[in-house]
Amino acid sequence: MPKVLWQPSPERIRRSNMFRFIGFVNQRCGLHIKEYADLYQWSITDISGFWGALWEFVGVRCSKPYDQVVDDTTRMPGARWFSGAELNFAENLLRYQDDRIALIFVGEGREPVRLTYAQLYEEVARVAASLKALGIRPRDRVVGFMPNMPQTIIAMLAAVSLGATWSSCSPDFGIKGVMDRFGQIEPRVLFTADGYFFKGKVIDALERIKEIGRQIPSIEKIVVAPYTRQNPDLTTIPKAILFDAFKSLKPGLSIDFVQLPADHPLYIMYSSGTTGLPKCMVQSSSGILINHLKELVLHTDLSPDDVIFYFTTCGWMMWNWLTSALAVGASVVLYDGNPFHPDPGVLWKMAQDEQITVFGTSAGYLAALRNTGLVPKNAYDLSRLRTVLSTGSPLSEEGFAFVYEAVKSDLQLSSISGGTDLNGCFALGNPMGPVYSGELQCRGLGMKVEAYDENGRPVINQQGELVCTAPFPSMPIYFWNDPDGRKYRSAYFDVYPGVWRHGDYIEINEQGGVKIYGRSDATLNPGGVRIGTAEIYRQMEHIDEVEDSIVVGQSWKNDVRVILFVKMAPGHELTPQVKQKIRDVLRTNASPRHVPAKIIAVSDIPYTLNMKKVELAVKKVIEHQPVLNTDALKNPESLKDYEDLAELQTD
Repeated sequence: MPKVLWQPSPERIRRSNMFRFIGFVNQRCGLHIKEYADLYQWSITDISGFWGALWEFVGVRCSKPYDQVVDDTTRMPGARWFSGAELNFAENLLRYQDDRIALIFVGEGREPVRLTYAQLYEEVARVAASLKALGIRPRDRVVGFMPNMPQTIIAMLAAVSLGATWSSCSPDFGIKGVMDRFGQIEPRVLFTADGYFFKGKVIDALERIKEIGRQIPSIEKIVVAPYTRQNPDLTTIPKAILFDAFKSLKPGLSIDFVQLPADHPLYIMYSSGTTGLPKCMVQSSSGILINHLKELVLHTDLSPDDVIFYFTTCGWMMWNWLTSALAVGASVVLYDGNPFHPDPGVLWKMAQDEQITVFGTSAGYLAALRNTGLVPKNAYDLSRLRTVLSTGSPLSEEGFAFVYEAVKSDLQLSSISGGTDLNGCFALGNPMGPVYSGELQCRGLGMKVEAYDENGRPVINQQGELVCTAPFPSMPIYFWNDPDGRKYRSAYFDVYPGVWRHGDYIEINEQGGVKIYGRSDATLNPGGVRIGTAEIYRQMEHIDEVEDSIVVGQSWKNDVRVILFVKMAPGHELTPQVKQKIRDVLRTNASPRHVPAKIIAVSDIPYTLNMKKVELAVKKVIEHQPVLNTDALKNPESLKDYEDLAELQTD
């Protein structure tokens, strides 16, 4: 049995939104639910009843009620949600218009900027008026190539208030990365900034913006928010205008929220694009709203008294998720910059100064922070902090221990896992339950998640494919430029027809806890035994000489052998002694099958722009196959380290 690291007090349980929701559904539906396990079982058995109760509990604002929650719970893809309802996503996020703080923006090396809910509404109204004057209407695409700053949220809400569909990329994308995404969806308006700050340096974006505008002829207006300078020169960029000059000057404007069907396209999100042109996944307004509110209100226990932060860029789905916290009335903290500049404590000082209660980050950040030696609880006042969220990759048991030892002993650590495709989580936190080392606390309400063995049968206490066997509202409504749905079906439903195969390798235990073992398409199969890459990464955290690593399976003599690439920590080399230490740790703490056939030093480990290791790209390189889209990588030059390695041609 894994170690219990935290248990909520009876008082904290009774105060939780999850506890209130149980009381609500018991009264509404005549149930007698007491524990989360029973609530979860009901949510996946009476799917229509659960989502209908949630709609009422979180107070979705709509001008027309739905006729039925879902038309067919056996059809996936293709189930229709909340048909008959009309609503506006932006109206739900702007339901508060008072003097409480809505946004707190902390840019690298800059003083915080705060907007109240009233100020946010006014800013959105002004931008919406200008977009309307430009002729923006429902289903037009409006995009952001922006830092994580208030103007990005303002632009999104303004566009969505008119029924436009929003999509965004982080400003660290190269021109090809942007073209591969925005070029497909042909936006009418591009919101951007003149540049951004990173590690104390100014990164100028104007040349890239000029080229993007030239290459995408559908763009009619480029709206530039000054960030790195007060008055950037836009004379060389056709169709460009400064943000303040674009927005209406009229005071006291009200927003005419266009009322739209529940399945109206809200967001276009993108697959990583490491295996080809990114897939453009279109998501609905009602589906994203109800799923985000479920995760924020119930699983994160968010309330209007909270201050929530997630370290993210605008190119990652966690930005969309974080933005939905406005619908709860919480204060949302935005950070743009390097999380270790000028020192490793920058985010924790911000947590102290802004009295953050919910702190979201990635497993990679926590591992890097641990390596710096910083103990945040000794340096900063984190008395208000009650929840830490971690995603992006599996959080190791050592990562769990680090949070409780170095950050705070009395908090809920929620390791969460899902995907861009659903703009949410399959497994995440439960404020009523204990936190076990190395485990995600539970499967999400309404998400009928199972682990399938190689024969397509659900298994418990056994590693298998993460599948979802019933539809859920935040599924993509379609893929862009996929009229017959072939791309959509092949992405998730080709292996198990009618069942969503997500591509993660997981284990579910009897208590409902979940472990993630990495991408199933990167699963190692030496001797026909399946090994999750996360199992090896977890053990590598014990090796002080190694800063980072990536592991792949190499096809070799009608089998697969495990190849481990390591980036050495400063001052260390990959000596025979270090190689033996790695082998001993893996053999002792994992199994002999986890011991790699080869251990090879490289100068860098390739990551996507969303900071996920790309095992498949490395596998392709070592097996002399083309990597189709290196623009999806943060450091594509690192792949050169893996080319034509003599060591991989021998036993």
